[in-house]
Amino acid sequence: MKVMSTHELRESFLQFFQSKGHKRLPSASLVPHGDPSLLLTGAGMVPFKPYFLGKETPPAKRITTCQRCLRTADIENVGQTDRHGTFFEMLGNFSFGDYFKKEAIRWAWEFSTEYLGLPPDLIWATIYLDDDEAMQIWHEDIGVPLDRIVRLGREDNFWEIGVGPCGPCSELYLDRGLEYGCGGTDCKPGCDCERYLEFWNLVFIQFHQDEAGNLTPLEQKGIDTGMGLDRTAAILQGVDSIFDTDGVRPVIDEIRQLAGVEYGKGGQDDVAIRVIADHTRSVAFLILDGVLPSNEGRGYVLRRLLRRAVRYGRLLGIKDSFLPQVSTKVIEAMQGAYPELVEAQDYILKVIGLEEERFRDTLEQGLKILQDLVVELTASNQTCLSGKHAFRLYDTYGFPLELTIEILKESNMDVDRIGFTEMMEEQRQRARAAREQTGYLDDNAGVYVELHKKYVTEFVGYGQLEAETEILAILVDGEVVEQATRGQGVEIIVAHTPFYAASGGQVADVGTITGPHGAIEVTDVLSPASDLVVHRGQVTSGHMEAGDVVLATVYQRNREGAACHHTATHLLHKALKQVIGEHVNQAGSLVEPDRLRFDFTHFSGLTREELDRVEKLVNDAIRANASVDTELMSYAEAEATGAIALFDEKYRDLVRVVNIEGYSKELCGGTHVGRTGELGLFKIVNETAVAAGVRRIEALTGKAAVKHVANQEAMVREVCELLQVPPTGLLDRVERLLQEQRELNRELERLKGRLAGAQSEELLQEAMEIGGIPVLAAGVEGLDAAALRTLGDQLRNKLGSGVILLGSVTEGKVLFVSMVTPDIVAKGVKAGDIIKVAAKATGGGGGGRADMAQAGGRDPEKLQLALELARGSIKEQLAVV
Repeated sequence: MKVMSTHELRESFLQFFQSKGHKRLPSASLVPHGDPSLLLTGAGMVPFKPYFLGKETPPAKRITTCQRCLRTADIENVGQTDRHGTFFEMLGNFSFGDYFKKEAIRWAWEFSTEYLGLPPDLIWATIYLDDDEAMQIWHEDIGVPLDRIVRLGREDNFWEIGVGPCGPCSELYLDRGLEYGCGGTDCKPGCDCERYLEFWNLVFIQFHQDEAGNLTPLEQKGIDTGMGLDRTAAILQGVDSIFDTDGVRPVIDEIRQLAGVEYGKGGQDDVAIRVIADHTRSVAFLILDGVLPSNEGRGYVLRRLLRRAVRYGRLLGIKDSFLPQVSTKVIEAMQGAYPELVEAQDYILKVIGLEEERFRDTLEQGLKILQDLVVELTASNQTCLSGKHAFRLYDTYGFPLELTIEILKESNMDVDRIGFTEMMEEQRQRARAAREQTGYLDDNAGVYVELHKKYVTEFVGYGQLEAETEILAILVDGEVVEQATRGQGVEIIVAHTPFYAASGGQVADVGTITGPHGAIEVTDVLSPASDLVVHRGQVTSGHMEAGDVVLATVYQRNREGAACHHTATHLLHKALKQVIGEHVNQAGSLVEPDRLRFDFTHFSGLTREELDRVEKLVNDAIRANASVDTELMSYAEAEATGAIALFDEKYRDLVRVVNIEGYSKELCGGTHVGRTGELGLFKIVNETAVAAGVRRIEALTGKAAVKHVANQEAMVREVCELLQVPPTGLLDRVERLLQEQRELNRELERLKGRLAGAQSEELLQEAMEIGGIPVLAAGVEGLDAAALRTLGDQLRNKLGSGVILLGSVTEGKVLFVSMVTPDIVAKGVKAGDIIKVAAKATGGGGGGRADMAQAGGRDPEKLQLALELARGSIKEQLAVV
C-alpha cells in the first residue's frame, strides 16, 4: 500500500483518468447552478446533471473532477464515527454516452490495486440486488471471488438525488481487519461496524427519476463514480479516521489547543472537536460559494452548521469567539487545492465572525430558557417540548430546530415537530412559491427537452434588433401545434432571433413577431436549454403557422434602457470595490429598462459620503465616454486577463468578456451600450440591507435618471413655494422649523407632566386594598408611553407601598404600565405577571421586571376588562403568598 498525502492522492486520481482520455475540470460551486430541485451539491455528478438529462452538451464524453460536496443527512453521525462528515471531496470519473460498466469497474480496480497499492484480497465489491451484469464483470473479468461480492438493496446500492438521473451502483470496500469489526458471524459490507470502509462508489446511470419516483430509461447511459478523498487518504496514511489525515488533522490540533483539552482518547471531547473541524470546513466553503447565514434554504444550512460548532465549542469550555481562528487553519490546510480560499479569506472570516458573535449574543439567554423549560417538563412528568416553545427559540434566539432537539436529547426529551412545522408553514409557503417561480425546467420541461433535440436557435441580437427568420415550432398549453390563432397564448421557437432571453439578471426583450398571416406580441423570452430560445406571447391578429417566414422585432426603447442599466451595473461593481474594498462581490442583480438593482457582499450600510463617492466614480466613467467592447475567448484566457467571473455562475469553455476600457472587465452575456457616454447620468436612489452580509443598491441611468432628477427638482421647488424661501435658503428654514418643533414637543411634555400630577391626586382616590395591600388599577385618557411612566412614578411615590396598573388608549392602541414597590415584590407580587394578563386581554403582549413592566394591546374596547382581570391576577398572587 502506497503512502500519499491528500494532495498527492487528488492529483494521482485526476492524472490517471486524464491518461484514460478524460477531460479534467475544476470543482464546481456547492450551490447547484440553475437547479432549484437541489439545495446543495451533494455529489460529484451534480454539476453534470444537465448532460445526463440531455439538456446540454458536455465539453467532452469523458470527464474527471475533484468536486467539493456537502451533505447534512448524516449530521448526527459526524464525530461519532471515523468516516462521516458534512463536508467532503469526491474524486470522480464520468462518461456521457461513452463507456459503461466494464470500463468503469476495470479502471477502478486498476487504480485501486496498481496505483494505490491496495491489497486485492482485502477489496470487497457490492452490487445492486438484480445487477447480474456487474456481478459477471467483477467475478469473471476482474477475478473477485463470489464470497467477496455482496448484493445489497435499493437503500444501499441504488443511487439517487431526488429528481434527476439515477441507477444501480457498485461499491468498493476495504477490509480493515477483525479488530475494527463487530465480531458477528455475518459481518461484511453493509454492516454498521467500522471494519469495512467504503472508498469508491460506481454509479451506472440508466434511468431518470421524476417527482413521483417513476423511472424512465435514459437514451444514453452514463457513468458517475465517486471516490471519497478523505476516506481513501485515511487508508493510505494508515490512520483510523478521516479526521486524522493530513488535510484535517491541523484543524483538529488547532481546536484542541484553543480548548486546552486532549484529543484521541475517545469520549465527548473527541466528538466535539471533530464536529467543529468538520462544520468549520463546510462553513468556509459555503461562504466561499456565496452562501450567507439566513433562516431559509442554503443560508439555514450554513447557520445551523456554524451555530452547532459554536455550541460544541461551548461544551469544550471555549467561551470567546474562536471560529475565525479555526477557519484560518482550514484555509491553510486547503489552499493548495483551492487558492480561491486565500483570495476570499478576509471575507470568509468576517462573515463567520459576525455570525458567531450574533449567535453568542443570544445563546446564553436561549440556553437558560431551554434549561428552564426542561426543568418545567421534568417537574410535570412530560418529555416533549411544545412546538410553540421550539419556534420561539428558533425565531427569537436563533436556535435551529435540530439544535433544540439535540440538547433535549441529552435529557431524554423530544420536540413537538408537528407543532413547530405548523408555525413555520407560512414561511415555508413563501419559500415554495419562490422555488416555483424559478422551476428547474418549467412546466413544459419534457417538451423543451424533446424540442432541443430537434432545434437550435441562433441569437443575433447583439448587433441588431430585427431579423427575418423561420418559425420552427409553436406550443399552445404545452402542446406542439401546427398553428395558433388570435387570442391564444403561445410559445414560439424560431431559427434565429434578436430577442434576448432573461439571463444574468437582465430581463427579457419584448416586441413583436409578424408573419404573412398574423402577428404575435412577445411579452417574455426564456432559454430552457442552451441554444434554445422560447418566445412567449399572444397572437394579436390573424394566425401563425409553423414554417412561416416571419420578422422578429425587439422594441428599441426597452432594449436601450436595459443595455444602459446593464453597463451601469458593471461600472457600479467596479466603483464599490474602489470605495469599500475588494471583498465586494456581486450577489445578485436585476436589470430592467427603467432601473437597476445590484446586490453585493458587504457588512454594513454605506454612509452618505461613500454613496456619493460611488456615484461620482460611475459618473466620471460615463463622462470619460469609454468604449465598451466584447470578445469571445476561452474561460482560461478570460481568467488570465483578469476578467471577473461571478462565483455562482456556470460558464462554458467559450465565454463572452465585456471590457469597459480602463474600468472593468467581466464575463457577461448581457446587452450593453457601445460607449459609456450613452448612459448620460447615473443616480443612486436607495441603499438597503438584503440579508446578513448582503447590501442592495437601486439606481437609475439614462432617461430614467434624468426623469428622477427632474422630479426631485420639482419637489424642491414646491417645498420652497410652500415655505416662501428661495432654494438657497431651504435648508436653514427647515432647520429652524425642526428646532421650533423640538421646543414645542418639550413644552408639550412639560404640560403632560403637570397634567399627570393633577391626575395623580384624583387617581389615588380609586385605590383599593387587596389582602391588605393598596392596589390601583385604572384607565387614563390619551397618555403616550413616556407620560404613562411619569404618572406611574408619581403615583408610586405618593402611594409609598402597593401595586399600580395604568392603562391608556392612544392612536387606537392600548398602552399599559405596571409598578410594584419593593416591599410588595418581596411578598411574591410581580409587575411582569400582572401586565401579561392585562395585555393578553387586549390582544397584545409585553413584559418586564418584577418592579416595573410595560405592554401594549390592540383592542381598546377591552381596557376595563383587562384592568379587572389584572386585579384578579393580583388576588391570585397574594393568595399564593
